[in-house]
Amino acid sequence: MASKNFVDYVKIHCTSGNGGGGSAHFRREKYIPKGGPDGGDGGRGGHVILKGNKQLWTLLHLKFKKHIKAGHGQHGSGNLKTGAQGRDEYIEVPLGTVVRDPDSGKFLFEITEDGEEKIIQKGGRGGLGNNNFKSSTNQTPRYAQPGEEGREGWKILELKILADVGLVGFPNAGKSTLLSVVSAAKPEIANYPFTTLRPNLGIVKYRDHRSYVMADIPGIIEDAHKGKGLGLRFLRHIERNSLLLFLVPADSDDIKKEFEILHNELKQYNPELVHKDKLLAISKSDMLDDELKAEIEQDLPDSIPYLFISSVAQQGITELNDLIWKTLNDGIA
Repeated sequence: MASKNFVDYVKIHCTSGNGGGGSAHFRREKYIPKGGPDGGDGGRGGHVILKGNKQLWTLLHLKFKKHIKAGHGQHGSGNLKTGAQGRDEYIEVPLGTVVRDPDSGKFLFEITEDGEEKIIQKGGRGGLGNNNFKSSTNQTPRYAQPGEEGREGWKILELKILADVGLVGFPNAGKSTLLSVVSAAKPEIANYPFTTLRPNLGIVKYRDHRSYVMADIPGIIEDAHKGKGLGLRFLRHIERNSLLLFLVPADSDDIKKEFEILHNELKQYNPELVHKDKLLAISKSDMLDDELKAEIEQDLPDSIPYLFISSVAQQGITELNDLIWKTLNDGIA
């Protein structure tokens, strides 16, 4: 997926419809000159509704459609006729779309299933007709209830991408290079931090026409869970990955410490992330000889399987694919 077409954050203005007013009508027929109240209720205003669509992978279709408006409800009329409901406005979004309040940043809800519908802006209620207000002491109410006004306001939509494998590492760790080698994805690659500013997805082909989806998550920095850099916008994408592949370059000053910093950022952001399957790849390993690898191995964490790889030199890539597939499929290679 081309990165320029991958939009994972939009701010939209939603306006629901006004409710229709109730009717203050009285029954009038040829032989019934003084019939009772028969004013119908107004129809409710249209809702603005989010609907999950598993065929969508991005919020690109909402990037240039900032204002969403639903229809107004119709007024009630005589003969107890209720006004028509306002037109509901549906917004189709990818699975994993999160809705937040723009002022407080408060989480409102998330769309996780295909066809799932959630009201993002509720339409105004229709007013009651005068028939609802008749009583033994007031048999001819000459008033009806006006419709309730619709609601409007900005909402933030954020997308958490769904992938089998999420690449986790500091900027310039070699994530984009690895994705470009194992899949047909063409992310921007350069020798400076933050080349990747949005996730890239690639389909990795495995044996016997099998495949899995890998996501290149933009580089995490220390204190990303506090919002440093673009940390919170990066970290949310990791939540829907089945397997986390940590990439630490071989020329790092302290490989174990770098892994622990990355692991801690995920834990601080969402403690549940630590329970996901994890692998560690030491990238740019073509510069290491066997003696240096053995020295590095002594200091690596015991709790996570690891491999030495080089995307440029194509070293360890087949073994990495095998280990990823085995982990994703509970040991079934």
